[in-house]
Amino acid sequence: MSKVLILGVNGFIGHHLSRFLLSSGKHQVYGMDMQSDRLGDLQNHPDFHYFDGDVLINNEWIEYHVKKCDVVFPLVAIALPAVYVKDPLKVFELDFESNLKIVRYCVKYGKRLIFPSTSEIYGMCDDKAFHPYESNLVYGPIDKQRWIYASSKQLLDRVIYAYGIHGDLDYTLFRPFNWMGPGLDNMDAAKEGSSRVLTQFLGEIVRGQNIRLVDGGNQRRCFTYIDDGISALAKIVENPGGVASKKIYNVGHPGNNASVRELADMMLKIARQRDNFKTNAAKTQLVETKSEEYYGAGFQDVQNRVPWIENTQKELNWSPQVSLQSALENTFDFYEKQIAYAQRLGS
Repeated sequence: MSKVLILGVNGFIGHHLSRFLLSSGKHQVYGMDMQSDRLGDLQNHPDFHYFDGDVLINNEWIEYHVKKCDVVFPLVAIALPAVYVKDPLKVFELDFESNLKIVRYCVKYGKRLIFPSTSEIYGMCDDKAFHPYESNLVYGPIDKQRWIYASSKQLLDRVIYAYGIHGDLDYTLFRPFNWMGPGLDNMDAAKEGSSRVLTQFLGEIVRGQNIRLVDGGNQRRCFTYIDDGISALAKIVENPGGVASKKIYNVGHPGNNASVRELADMMLKIARQRDNFKTNAAKTQLVETKSEEYYGAGFQDVQNRVPWIENTQKELNWSPQVSLQSALENTFDFYEKQIAYAQRLGS
């Protein structure tokens, strides 16, 4: 059995990936995080080994387990635009500095690295579809601190690529495009900007609060269901014949391209048809707000973000399968059990 180290194992990607790898019977998972609420019965699995720790502190544990394991997933990152604007140094310290140490451990011990880049790395590129090897990476001015996250990820991508060129690192970079689904965030995060768009909207719906559409909600994203994302990662882990080694893959669903406003409309329609949602959903309206009011002056946005996935499809024998409608229905099913608590927050 291969040994897989997942740092950030309790996160959205981490806990879904762990469940999938363990279900295959081919892998042992060693995971570290600061919380374990998403892990549930995984903690009782004989091939799952959890450590309650912090990547900023527990360097000895991390180095020991990088040396011990075959594959390393450093999934720890701050991925919330509100934090990019309000605390950019915290983003840099965690997303770049702490992960750079892990990259260097992988080089030191000759371990395979599967690193989460980001769709945000393309910035304000105006290509119709973002290409992992050909698209320019376009960011705004320094005072738009929103780009600290993308800049940190880009620099790490370049460092990893450089180690690979020199023959010191076997890596794969994957770039998730708006992965969504059960366990994305806690729906009880009532403060605006404290969760990602889907769970922010869902929390507002169940509390009967208005959904605030930043700059009209005209920004378009390609929403990708978590099962599709994890199936791509599974192909990368298996890596038959080294097909994924030293490659970059966009992992997204171009067919699920929708505006943030369209997403909100779809969610309200679903909610108003469900008994446990419809009463408060009837109170929820869509209202517009300016990005400066919602995030702060350091914010800047991208109007369209579409992945070019032909190499992902061809080399990994993978294609996204789940429609946006099905992804939303599945997500509503999961979060239904959190409704009572979220409603109490709004009372």
